[in-house]
Amino acid sequence: MPHIVLLGTCDTKLVELLYLRSQILESGGPTCRITFVDVGRTPSAHEHIDVRQDTIAKEYAPESGAKDVSNLPRGEVIRYMIACATKWLAEAYMKGLQDPDAAIHGCINAGGTGNTSLASAVMREVLPIGLPKLIVSTNASGDMGPIVGESDVTMMYSVCDIAGLNYLLRRILSNAAGAIAGMAQAYERSIAASPHGMSVQQKKRVGLTMFGVTTRCVDKIRDHLESYYDIECFVFHQLCGGVMDAGPLRLEAPLKAGIPYIVSVGATDMVNFGPRSTVPERYQHRNLYEHNPTVTLMRTNAEECRAIGDFIVKKVEHYTKDTAQAQVVLPLGGVSMIATPGGPFHDAEADEALFSTVRAGLKGSKVLVVEDDRSINDEGFAVDVAERLVHLMGLSRKDAAQRTQ
Repeated sequence: MPHIVLLGTCDTKLVELLYLRSQILESGGPTCRITFVDVGRTPSAHEHIDVRQDTIAKEYAPESGAKDVSNLPRGEVIRYMIACATKWLAEAYMKGLQDPDAAIHGCINAGGTGNTSLASAVMREVLPIGLPKLIVSTNASGDMGPIVGESDVTMMYSVCDIAGLNYLLRRILSNAAGAIAGMAQAYERSIAASPHGMSVQQKKRVGLTMFGVTTRCVDKIRDHLESYYDIECFVFHQLCGGVMDAGPLRLEAPLKAGIPYIVSVGATDMVNFGPRSTVPERYQHRNLYEHNPTVTLMRTNAEECRAIGDFIVKKVEHYTKDTAQAQVVLPLGGVSMIATPGGPFHDAEADEALFSTVRAGLKGSKVLVVEDDRSINDEGFAVDVAERLVHLMGLSRKDAAQRTQ
């Protein structure tokens, strides 16, 4: 009996949202349930709205107190309704954890930039990764980084504006309805099979960051950890700049947590851009490399590498909670697949600027700095990094019988 929350601004998108609701019920079958929540500026009256705007705005107001949002600037309205809707959804989600009949299995929204900003903020704040979240948006073909963040919100481009039910929008909304209904049903089945979302035998979980030019290293580390230890790996794309910038908080969370952490410098030889035509004019004269038709890489120079090294040093110095649990490993033979001798990004001066900055910055630090002559994608380097991590974790190898299972 999948239960889907439909968030929307009914004062501007009621007709379109009602159509989406009807299509979800059609796709989800007779057992599908929808809670339709109005998060608009002004209340709308309709029999299918389950949670009215005035209820959200008054009963779920933030601690600063309830406001009449009808005359507020649009930005303030969105911020206020984000706070109210977040409070409502958090209460509904927690209730569902206690009562299976009230459990939420999916959340969907459709609208323009305002709807998208509001709904995505609420979904990111409340709903865990794995619980289906879908937004049909007019701006889904642009940069969705600020909208999706670190969550798993699924974005669907509406193609035309969500303003009137023409044949194209009906098709898009019908597809979205089928998608959220299917995802919610799959999620409900998975929860029923494993109520806590985990296997009976817990494994340690390890996060690995990589880019395509360090794939061989990360694949070998992952294979080694999962083959010889009770470990499950999660791999993420993170870079120091460009269109996949990990942001200013990069490196901080594991250092603050004091968990076992190996810091290296993979892919610091590059900044990531989109197609070559998107590279800013001021960088067109730099050493550029087309990784694939949609990704262009720019080689970082010595000055930039010193800045990267300084960034790493400052993070390690300022945020390391347990110096015994952190290590920095420098692959002196090359920081990426294309930065080894003879490769298009090989630049000994820039690499040494990085290594020397880290070396000097952490000299005397209680954090161990390891210098390895091999390149980052060398299998032996990868295995040694994996073993360094499990040593910090205090894990023992699986026996032969476990490894053959």
